[in-house]
Amino acid sequence: MAVRLSRATLGQLRPAVGIPGYRPEELSPGIVHIGVGNFHRAHQAAYLDELFERGRDRDWAVVGTGVRESDAAMGRDLAAQDFLTTVVTQEAERSQARVTGAMIDFVRPGDSAAIIERLVDPRTRIVSLTVTEGGYYIDPATQAFDPGHPDIVADAADRLASPKTAFGLIAAGLLKRRAAGLQPFTVMSCDNLPGNGHVTADAVTGLVDLIDRVDTLWIRENVAFPDSMVDRITPATSERERQSLRDDFGIADSRPVFCEGFRQWVLEDHFPAGRPRLEDVGVQFVADVAPFELIKIRILNGGHAAIAYPAGLLDIHFVHEAMQDAQIARFLSALLDDEVIPVVPPVPDTDLADYKRTIEQRFANPKIGDTIRRLCLDGSNRQPKFILPTLRDALRAGTPIDGLALVSALWCRYCYGETESGQAIGPNDPEWSRLNRQAQQARSAPETWLQMRDIYGNLPDDRRFRKAFCRALQRIWQAGTRASIDDYLASRSP
Repeated sequence: MAVRLSRATLGQLRPAVGIPGYRPEELSPGIVHIGVGNFHRAHQAAYLDELFERGRDRDWAVVGTGVRESDAAMGRDLAAQDFLTTVVTQEAERSQARVTGAMIDFVRPGDSAAIIERLVDPRTRIVSLTVTEGGYYIDPATQAFDPGHPDIVADAADRLASPKTAFGLIAAGLLKRRAAGLQPFTVMSCDNLPGNGHVTADAVTGLVDLIDRVDTLWIRENVAFPDSMVDRITPATSERERQSLRDDFGIADSRPVFCEGFRQWVLEDHFPAGRPRLEDVGVQFVADVAPFELIKIRILNGGHAAIAYPAGLLDIHFVHEAMQDAQIARFLSALLDDEVIPVVPPVPDTDLADYKRTIEQRFANPKIGDTIRRLCLDGSNRQPKFILPTLRDALRAGTPIDGLALVSALWCRYCYGETESGQAIGPNDPEWSRLNRQAQQARSAPETWLQMRDIYGNLPDDRRFRKAFCRALQRIWQAGTRASIDDYLASRSP
């Protein structure tokens, strides 16, 4: 019989399960986090839990909140188990479970007044967020903040009286702190975006600029937005994982997190209001995060995209199964060696070949249960961040691009909405209707896909890319995914 997770039942858990050695009354809030999904609880909250376990910096506990209805459901479920989360780290040879307790409260999404009250609390010195790559209101083609998005326009029209967006809440909290004579909190993005600190600053100030440019200037001059790079493969939790937790560890947790053992967090050390001593638990503090961001986004996230779409078209369900497919594994390796790594700048104390091998091993982990569908999600936001910038750099450098063009063509074929066996592919992108319509037309007219300038920008103006994309898509439709990959592999220079 599984034990339902709560503070009162921690003593009933099996000895092999790690539990917090600290009590909630020993913690006080220092961080408000927006978006307490799986990644936050497997990453930032796990680092804090380890720090608290060592008896350090217990005035940096997390108060969670969010801006979506799914966040509200998450908050209700976590509150029912005293804000505890079971984090299961999985490697090929073993799995380990630990109950973490870095979160001590949750503010209901939609209650703007209550959220802003927490932001203005002098104990709040960091506001962090994981709202996904698509949650920053970025124009995919220009990669710049979009002040015309209806959500942003609504917050500006309301003059931040009752903001609905994460950036409206942050702005309102900062301005109220200014009015109260309080030091600004630091705003820390934990999302997979190049220059995520700058991107977050642009989102906050871009919104405020629609209301009062004097306030914009104050934020730019007084608020810290450190860059960060975060990395830990953390798939969505399904009933499969919840049942595994009950069977293997005897825990009934409605919101467990399953993740790989590997984790990395690189932070720009710019926290004027103070910060927890995360370096004591393995976080790297550096002057420039950009090289670390670029290697992760180009090789890991770009690598995910490279295997996702061919695997999705071939009805492969799990990521490790894709890596067990010799052809897909060879495609990933060749693409990284020939087209991605040559345009990745050097990273301090990092061997790119070793990094690539580590990535391939992580993808092949059979315990993770990460799904191909998750990797295929939201391509309209992810392609412009993970694949197209590499393409642009390769075009400028005059290096090969046929594999990258093939990845983009496979994404188009996936958005057609049907696997090669005829199985339907359900909507998997906020822009799915448009993507599906364009993909249907591109079957006979490949350049139709490239007309989405909000995604591709000026890339279609490059004759070399346009020719490579059209050739790849035509070949996919004529001969299939496997033949197209074989053509690419056969065309590589010896």
